[in-house]
Amino acid sequence: MNDFQAIADRVEIEALRGEFTDAVMMRDRPRLASLFTPDGALRMPDIPVELVGREEIRAGGERLQSQWDFFVQTTHPGTILLDGDTATGRAYLQELARTLDGRQGLNYAVYHDRYQRTGEGWKFAERVYEVRYLDTSPLAGTAPHAARGSGTGPAAATADPEDVTDTPAPAASFAAPASAERLERVAAALRANGFAAEILDDAAEARARIKDLVPEGAGVLTGASETLRLSGIDEDINTGGRYDAIRPRIRAIDRATGADEIRRLAAGPEFVVNSVAAVTETGSLVLASGSGSQLPANAGGAAHAVWIVGAQKVVPDLSTALRRVEEHALPMENARARAVYGMPSAVNRLLILNAEPRPGRGTVLLLREAIGH
Repeated sequence: MNDFQAIADRVEIEALRGEFTDAVMMRDRPRLASLFTPDGALRMPDIPVELVGREEIRAGGERLQSQWDFFVQTTHPGTILLDGDTATGRAYLQELARTLDGRQGLNYAVYHDRYQRTGEGWKFAERVYEVRYLDTSPLAGTAPHAARGSGTGPAAATADPEDVTDTPAPAASFAAPASAERLERVAAALRANGFAAEILDDAAEARARIKDLVPEGAGVLTGASETLRLSGIDEDINTGGRYDAIRPRIRAIDRATGADEIRRLAAGPEFVVNSVAAVTETGSLVLASGSGSQLPANAGGAAHAVWIVGAQKVVPDLSTALRRVEEHALPMENARARAVYGMPSAVNRLLILNAEPRPGRGTVLLLREAIGH
């Protein structure tokens, strides 16, 4: 290997480590997973967490990041030892964090790395996280969103409620779970608008509740939803054999010759199970779509609808809901679509459900945890 190649490899590996920190800070789980080889591993024995493969790394990042109030990671250059198409190295980092349950602290840590040259450039084959110093003293600072409409933090106790609602929510707050009080307000507003609404602890509870709400043998269409995928609900419905799952039937149809059949199957199922991009404190649901194919069933084509909604999707009003779609959900879905399909996503269709005119048709399962986009 000549000196120029070695220099180029070192620059690319250093850029890979910087990309990792940026993906973590931006909570971009698809991009984070794409930095690893398909069988790459992220190991954090001190937590403890061990994630192997891109899907586990992506889903594990979702679970970890859903617990954050705020998180700051600064990475400093370390060693790189090249050996042909592989390399080893270390990176040094400082982190500040506070979780939603109040745990907080400062730490200094080391990533022990193995790198692999691939057709897509250098990737992590393994990252092993080792904490070298931990200080759990209370942090004096706070996340900016805590004082600007999230319902938490010192400013929330004294601010005028109208001022809190009218202040535009910063993009960072779109990932923070709503408080118990806000979830109760949303549930009450949804019920007043004709929806059934339940507050559940987490995705596992929602997964069990679906079996009560959707009878065995029912025809069920699932939306293209990260919430359903991460919770296991998508797998339960589409591969579990309990239901007449419509999405596998659609996938088996030739799109060139069976477009009308696909359209009819998607438009009027007995049940649609989906998530939403946002739910407002005034009791409205907002769904976004690139093709629009799943929207008719949600709008009223399905006889029954169930929406599973993570706590981070609560927003004050419709204007903030549309901001959440553009500033938070779309970038995350865009990254996922590029990684999975090799093409970007887009918000070509929007559906706003302000009320349910058919009592008993629509049920919203509000979760206390953050999940999905």
